[in-house]
Amino acid sequence: MQTPSSSAQYRSKLSIYNLRARESRIVFEVEGVLEAPNWSRDGQYLLVNMAGGLFRLALPAADALTAITLQPGTYSCNNDHDLSPNGRALAFSASTPDTPQSRVFVSDADGRDVRLLTPNAPSYFHGWSADGKWLAFVAERGDGKFELYRVPALGGEEQRLTTAGGYDDGPEYSPDAGWIYFNSNRSGNFSIWRIPFAGAGPGDTLAERVTFGPTEDWFPHISPDGRWLVFLSFPAGTIGHDDKLPGMQLWLLPLPGAQVEACEPELLAEFFGGQGTFNVNSWSPDSSEFAYVIYEPIHHGAR
Repeated sequence: MQTPSSSAQYRSKLSIYNLRARESRIVFEVEGVLEAPNWSRDGQYLLVNMAGGLFRLALPAADALTAITLQPGTYSCNNDHDLSPNGRALAFSASTPDTPQSRVFVSDADGRDVRLLTPNAPSYFHGWSADGKWLAFVAERGDGKFELYRVPALGGEEQRLTTAGGYDDGPEYSPDAGWIYFNSNRSGNFSIWRIPFAGAGPGDTLAERVTFGPTEDWFPHISPDGRWLVFLSFPAGTIGHDDKLPGMQLWLLPLPGAQVEACEPELLAEFFGGQGTFNVNSWSPDSSEFAYVIYEPIHHGAR
C-alpha cells in the first residue's frame, strides 16, 4: 500500500462519473499525486500509478492500493498505461536507471515478463487497438515535434502515423478499428482530431478535426460500446498539460460516424485537476461510468 507523505502538495480524490445519473462520486482519497485510472476488463479493479509505481484498487471496496511488481527490471512509471482488450497484457510507459526518458513496455497483466517495445526515447504509450495487435504512442524523434506512432504488441519496428503536427498527443483507437483519436495544436489551440487506423497520409491530409471550442482539449477517451467520447479541457491559453489548475472541465460528445458533424459537447464536470486526471482510457467495461482524479491543494502551515 502507498504510504501518504506528510509533505504532499495535493490530496488525490479518485472519482467515478455515472453517465446515466450525470453525477460523480469519490471512491478513494490519498495524500500525494495518484494518477490516470484504467478500469480492468472484468470490472473488478482500477489500475493507477503513484510515486513511480503501478497499483490496483479493488472495486467496489476501494479501500487500499495493492502494488504491482514489474519484473524483471526496475521501472519508474508515468501516467500512461492500460490493460489489453483481453485483459491478459499490460502496456506502460516508464523510465529506467539506464534510460531516464520514457519508453514503452508490455508485460503480463500481473507485471511479470516485462518486454521493451520502443528502444527509442522519449516514447509514451496511450492506447491498444481493438484486436490487441497494435499499441499507439506519442514520441519525439529529434526534430522537436511530438507525433503519433504505432508498434506491434508482439514487438517490431515502430511506424509513424502523423508528420504535420506541432504537438500531437493522446492517441486512442476507436472500438471499430476505423480511427485513432488524439489531441493536437495543429489548428492553433489544442483540439481533438482523428486519423484513419493506418495513419494520416502524406502531409496528414487525412486528419479530421473533431472539436472546435476555445478551450485546450486533451486526451479523448472512447467508451467500449463506441457511442461516446469524453475529453479533458484546460482553460484557454494553457500551454501544455503539465499543470494542475482550477477550471478543468470534462466534456461528452457522441462518437462521430463516418463523417464528423457539428455537435455541441455536453459539459459534465468542472474541478481542480490537470496532469494525471484523465491521461488514459478510464471507461468501465459496460460503458456506464468512467474514472478520473480530482486534486485538492494542501497548504502546509509556515514555520
